[in-house]
Amino acid sequence: MVHLANHYQREPVSTRDLARLQDIPYQLACKLMQLLHKTRLVESSMGPNGGFGLSTEPASIHLIEIVEAIQGPLSLNRCMLRMGVCPRQKACAVRAKLSGLQDYVADYLRGITLDELLPGGAAENKTNGKKTGRKNR
Repeated sequence: MVHLANHYQREPVSTRDLARLQDIPYQLACKLMQLLHKTRLVESSMGPNGGFGLSTEPASIHLIEIVEAIQGPLSLNRCMLRMGVCPRQKACAVRAKLSGLQDYVADYLRGITLDELLPGGAAENKTNGKKTGRKNR
């Protein structure tokens, strides 16, 4: 996604190029792009010069969206996904602590946008107080 952000509003990037540049298997790159396309984070174009690009500007894509597009809802443990998974769920002290940690991680990821990961992007402005990607706790 960072590579696509670097190419925002330029030529599409092929899955084969993404796989090679990110040093991941081609089939994995295909699956990831399929998931990202399904959630409309990327758009595709067909043809010999086709490929993928971001569907919206990098500043409006949050890391939580990317994580959830690829792995589904953020969950530190399966008992956090829904009730009834574990018979001890309602009274579990560990689940209560995990819930707080899960909320913190989700908030943290919601506070970071893709443009902050670009060289010279919003992340460098954090030190100047112009953009805070995270909540202080």
